[in-house]
Amino acid sequence: MNKKSFTLLLSALLTFSMLTACSGNNNKNNEASPSNAGPSGGTDTATKAPEPEKPTEIKIMLPLNTSETPPDTIKTEVEKLTNTKLTYQFYPADTYEEKLNSSFATGSLPQVTYLKNQTTFLQMKESIKDGQFWEIGPLLSEFPNLNKLKPEILNNTKVDGKLYTLYIGRPLARQGIIYRKDWADKLGLKPPANVDELFAMAKAFTEQDPDGNGNKDTVGIVDRNELVYGAFKTVSSWFGTPNNWGEKDGQLEPEFTFPQYFDTMDFFKKARDAGYMNQDFAATSKTDAVKMFVSGKAGMYIGGSMQDIDTLNKDLIKNFPDAVLDTHSMVAGPDGKFAQWMIPGYNNVVLFPKSAVKDEAELKKILAFYDKMMTPEVANLMYWGIEGTHYTVVDGRAKPADDKELIEREVKGYKDSVIGEAETNGMYQSLNVLPGRIHAEELLLENVKVGVADPTAALDSPTYTSKGVELQQIITDATYKYMYGQIDKAGFEKEVQAWKDRGGQKIIEEYNAVYKK
Repeated sequence: MNKKSFTLLLSALLTFSMLTACSGNNNKNNEASPSNAGPSGGTDTATKAPEPEKPTEIKIMLPLNTSETPPDTIKTEVEKLTNTKLTYQFYPADTYEEKLNSSFATGSLPQVTYLKNQTTFLQMKESIKDGQFWEIGPLLSEFPNLNKLKPEILNNTKVDGKLYTLYIGRPLARQGIIYRKDWADKLGLKPPANVDELFAMAKAFTEQDPDGNGNKDTVGIVDRNELVYGAFKTVSSWFGTPNNWGEKDGQLEPEFTFPQYFDTMDFFKKARDAGYMNQDFAATSKTDAVKMFVSGKAGMYIGGSMQDIDTLNKDLIKNFPDAVLDTHSMVAGPDGKFAQWMIPGYNNVVLFPKSAVKDEAELKKILAFYDKMMTPEVANLMYWGIEGTHYTVVDGRAKPADDKELIEREVKGYKDSVIGEAETNGMYQSLNVLPGRIHAEELLLENVKVGVADPTAALDSPTYTSKGVELQQIITDATYKYMYGQIDKAGFEKEVQAWKDRGGQKIIEEYNAVYKK
């Protein structure tokens, strides 16, 4: 650099320094302002506000328990509250397991994968052990709201002592009967006090023309192709059958080896043979069972959740405005005792596939979304909808709007995905106005008092994990064949022996080994 150039550069630097000093003296009171720089060339010494964090993109797969995919009404509001961009992949609940299995087989599960129930969770346990899903237990302490989830329920979802799932909480024992009280009143029937009166009600609803149309076109019970969440397991618990496993001579044995299981099969075989229930119940979907009930063709809907009375009532009174539904669950067995089978505190869980979630940093962003879901603001939005549109708050409780179709169409799909329960996520409890629903909530508390837990819920059997679903199909098929009259008791016991020979005996041994510790 020559002398002339150096002189010019030095002069420019001196001039710039003087201008900067002058500008600083004139803006002493504005030094902290992020917008000091102006067209005059003044310079800001403060840092600029940080750029807004980019929304986290999350794809979520879950079962749909309505006939139509919900619009984005709720999703859009959730995205605003959680700074996310959500893509929901809804698939019909009736065929969800098929979609779940095919997506898993092709490695196309999304970042967040809801299962369907405890059975599908069992199906995934082997893959969980193989390391195909993220373990989340060590991370929960970083998320204050997720850390509120109930430890006793989380323990029931652990695999080999490790936590991989978030749970959708449910009351421990929701099942019972939703029945046509108007029919019962017309025929002079009280809620069945025991299993004999339950059968008598099924008979009367079939033979005594309860709808008064002069035709023999009704049945007492409508059931569906589901031994657990349909009528079978609920009635089975009333007969005194253990909840999946029970103790016999100091050892755990599967429920289908107990005489009460046979009593239950005999109950349904007798009801089917007499025409007191839908003949094709083994092939009837939940959707078709509901349609049959709300079309006035059946008097009792057993199993599932008594809380479903709101939806059933909504559809029933469209067809029969004078119809009245009620709930009932205190049905004594032949020994005069009450019992209700209980779930382990959840009806579904969420997994995070490693094939879709690339690293722990991405996993934490997804968990941050679920942490926000467990705030009252987001939980209420997803469970109840938009206040003033889908519900109002009365006496600190959520009162659903009268437009039940709007709620089912816009909210139901998201409601079924909410993590935790009111005690942990702070959402509103329901303000119930339908007498049958109020009764149902009272019965939920009574059910727990006589609740029977599954003693293997928190136990692990490697053989059950790898073969449990496959082996259970042997018993499921045999149970239906027995109730349909296609095999007798000897034939059923032959299938039980096949279950034992193919791995069931090993399951018994493995469960008892850890049960006695």
